[in-house]
Amino acid sequence: MKDLTKKLTEAYGPSGRESKVAEMIKEEILPYVDDVKFDKLGSVIAVKKGQGAKVMLAAHMDEIGLIVTHIDKNGFLRFDSVGGVSAFRLTGLRVIFDNGQIGVIDAEKGNPANFGMDKLFIDIGASSKEDAESKVSIGDFAAFRQDFVDLGDKTVSKAMDDRIGCVVLIETAKRLKASPNEIYFVFTVQEEVGLRGAVASAYSVDPDIGIALDVTRTGDTPESPTMDVSLGKGPAIKVKDSGIITNQKIKELLINTAKEKQMAYQLEVLLGGATDASSIEKTRSGVPSGVISIPTRHLHTPSEMVDMNDVEGCVSLLTAVLGKDLRAKGF
Repeated sequence: MKDLTKKLTEAYGPSGRESKVAEMIKEEILPYVDDVKFDKLGSVIAVKKGQGAKVMLAAHMDEIGLIVTHIDKNGFLRFDSVGGVSAFRLTGLRVIFDNGQIGVIDAEKGNPANFGMDKLFIDIGASSKEDAESKVSIGDFAAFRQDFVDLGDKTVSKAMDDRIGCVVLIETAKRLKASPNEIYFVFTVQEEVGLRGAVASAYSVDPDIGIALDVTRTGDTPESPTMDVSLGKGPAIKVKDSGIITNQKIKELLINTAKEKQMAYQLEVLLGGATDASSIEKTRSGVPSGVISIPTRHLHTPSEMVDMNDVEGCVSLLTAVLGKDLRAKGF
């Protein structure tokens, strides 16, 4: 899975500009499903056909990024965030635009810890406004430029949120030889800017049950906010976040399956943040929904860290759940 994780996390794909990642995902999952299509917003919908309950699995393809808002007379770029980007983390980082142009983020004079986006700029090495405009334009999107790093059990990269969820779905499709259910592997767009892709794709699929695969933060670093989720202790089964109270039957399904298979797992109560599951559950007349989360350190930075044992645990848990007749269980 590491090779696939490296391939997907290093790809360019900020919110609203996910097409390169979408094509990669289509290529990877196509041999293991019956059909793959794109919806009108650009989400990838792959299906393993079946006669039972219709299950929608969702992981978002987009990553946080930046957008150019102004080019000054000297060729420096002003920008705003696309998704949840913290200004104080950005100085010295490199970014890449869709055309391959590289830039470096720096700050005006003063303490960057106290700055907002309006005090930062991107230097693309331009000599003038005209030179800069020959390389980038107002409204161009940038992603962070950061390589995948293998630390053994731990791996680090930009865009683990949520390309690692995409990896889980692709690997699950590979391993799931048969299922009594009809499975929709959905890779959504624009999650980081308001869970938008999931709204459209869930309406299209009209599932009986929804499960999102996404990252969650941990409470295992020095003086971190209190949270009972750690790297290396298994997938986290969400109980609640700011967007969803997990359907009780789905929570019990996930927990009982983990216990039956003697799998390590954790329970997650996230005080802030939401996933595609909160969009799925509200579609049409309502969809029982839940989340399997991948514990991740340094969230919403270009160096997000996961433990591949947790990722393997997510694949194993999801595969085991999909092997059950979910219609017989009341879905």
